Amino acid sequence: MAPETDPPFRRIAADLRRRITSGELAPGARVPSNRRLAQDWGVALATATKALTVLRSEGLVEARPRVGTVVAAAAPVTTAPQPASPEGELSRERLIAAALEIADAEGLAALSMRAVAARLGVAPMTAYRYVTSKDELVLLAADAAFGEAGYPADPPAGWRPRLELGARTLWSLFRRHPWLAELGPVTRPLLLPNLLTHAEWALAALDGHGLPAATVLDIHVLFYSYIEGLAANLEREARAQAATGLTGDQWTDTRFAAFDTRTAAVRFPVFTRLTAELAEGYDLDLDTLFESGLTTLLDGLTPRIEGQN
Repeated sequence: MAPETDPPFRRIAADLRRRITSGELAPGARVPSNRRLAQDWGVALATATKALTVLRSEGLVEARPRVGTVVAAAAPVTTAPQPASPEGELSRERLIAAALEIADAEGLAALSMRAVAARLGVAPMTAYRYVTSKDELVLLAADAAFGEAGYPADPPAGWRPRLELGARTLWSLFRRHPWLAELGPVTRPLLLPNLLTHAEWALAALDGHGLPAATVLDIHVLFYSYIEGLAANLEREARAQAATGLTGDQWTDTRFAAFDTRTAAVRFPVFTRLTAELAEGYDLDLDTLFESGLTTLLDGLTPRIEGQN
């Protein structure tokens, strides 16, 4: 155990280190989140984040997207924390990379300037030399995330294959970074260069079919909103699973076990009949739903677009 005179983050790190090296927390086991540590130890969120950063630098823990911080597969026994990186090594790129790691592992709500600074082992005010605010950092991280996938120089022939490729590319990015679906409403578009790359791809597919400019933009907003709206459930499910410890299927099973089918059959006859017809249950898979919805959306757009030619 760390001496009581040590800073709180070192005491927290020492306690977790003891639990890991003793085998109490096995490889792959989830480590308490920074919010849980802050609550249990009565410290600020940044202090708890700094403790996890120490363990991460030692190779004892690692961040896994949508899971959180877990004990590393081969956690070495290291009794002394490694020194923080010299301030001179800090850069905007490192800040953005750290912001992406935090948002991917813990969600957008956990992303803050203090959390990023703690992860990099620098003073919070140091980060402000490279970005002016958390809002700017979020946008920079989002732009970097949207830039992780691009498009071929020679697009596929036809508007529909092009939109399909654009939709699947965006879906893959939302899948990788679910917090992107929480950035803001479509009524306040983000003019991020890498996000505009995806918009340009879709708009070019819709252009040249005799549609008015406002109609082209409306269709693009509908197209993007469908993908973003469905993707929002990825982040919500991750939060719900973290809060309840239950997968979506497990949660549904508990609800249906307590469902009064006799009363429901009178009040909700169609719902009751349809669910009864599913002998093995209803598998609500977001990837399957995405593909089905995309086909339905493009089928509906076909007469409107091709009817203009």
